[in-house]
Amino acid sequence: MSHAPRRRTRLLQFAAAASLVIATAGCSGGLGGGGDDGGSDDGPIKLGMLAPFSGSESAFGEYMQNGAQLAVDELNADGGVLGRDLELVVEDDACDATTAVAGANKLVTDGIAASVGGYCSGATLPTLPIFDEAGIPMVIPAANSNELVEQQLPGVFLINGTGTQQAQAAVAYSEKIGASSVAAIDDATAYSADLAASFVEQATDAGLGVAFEATITPGENDYSAVATQLANEQPALVYWTGYYQEGGLIARQAKDAGFDGVFLVGDGSVDAKFAEIAGDGYTDNVVGTFTQTPDMIEGADDWIADYTELAGAAPGPYSTQSYDAVRVIAQAMEDAGSTDFDEVVAGLEGLEDFDTFAGPLTFTDDHTLSGGGFVIVAIDPATGAFVLKDDLQG
Repeated sequence: MSHAPRRRTRLLQFAAAASLVIATAGCSGGLGGGGDDGGSDDGPIKLGMLAPFSGSESAFGEYMQNGAQLAVDELNADGGVLGRDLELVVEDDACDATTAVAGANKLVTDGIAASVGGYCSGATLPTLPIFDEAGIPMVIPAANSNELVEQQLPGVFLINGTGTQQAQAAVAYSEKIGASSVAAIDDATAYSADLAASFVEQATDAGLGVAFEATITPGENDYSAVATQLANEQPALVYWTGYYQEGGLIARQAKDAGFDGVFLVGDGSVDAKFAEIAGDGYTDNVVGTFTQTPDMIEGADDWIADYTELAGAAPGPYSTQSYDAVRVIAQAMEDAGSTDFDEVVAGLEGLEDFDTFAGPLTFTDDHTLSGGGFVIVAIDPATGAFVLKDDLQG
């Protein structure tokens, strides 16, 4: 490989995924060992993005691609990076581990210099050893399971708050509204289970009563069992940590069963489709933990206009994080004066108060944000979109 040997701690279930890259990437040289053409000093610097462009989460893939492309276009208009244009190369991961592994191998073969994708943690996790083996740094804009950094791979950086930080916001809001009894429901995916477990642990430490924990099977239509449990236990707040497809159904069925507490959702459910699935009259008690979107940020009007001109539609969740992921990796490359893996990693670790939508960015020792930046959002009954409700500052 073109980079020095590095310690790697991998989960056993990803060993097969790691072995798949040997046939496609091997020690082919290139940008950090990534691909066939990346080692040259001319031609575009390719940035790879894995995101869901099919399946129930496909809307997020478009938001992410358009946000990243806007950053690429702006940087190229300003001279590019290291005197070269950037090129965004996207692959569909469908929020599915098998699809993601195939997409990651394809991006390695395409010669990407860095990865700026990752929405579903369960699909992102098995790509970590693939990009690590190929010497490709990852700036992950959306996926935020603690498992992503627990493996201590040197090239993995998160610019979305972790599950621990998001759970902190959920507990803070629970305390703020006086919810002495809470519950947690997950869908067994890496992101959802991690967030629910962190919430329960922190809620317990804060002295809140945990009425129950439950896990549902995603992709079904009948969640009457957990809806009935909510109605019977009547926790003041329940934290749903899965995605909007199931979340909207659970919110509706729980209210029909008689649950009248607060229905708090994690960032995987923060989308206008939640209200569409739940239906009219079923979202009055729904709030979410989320990082601020452009419409919540003062002074973002010009950025929104530029995004809308590019995409033909308004920006949505994770468009800003994807925009910033490109800018973060580009700055690290400029600071390093190179696309070499070890030098870019050093550049990322050396960033200090880099300006992003989430605020000044400086990575912690474990390559996460020093602050999660999570706020509480609620559903606008007129549009079904989530809007800022509480910034948790007071």
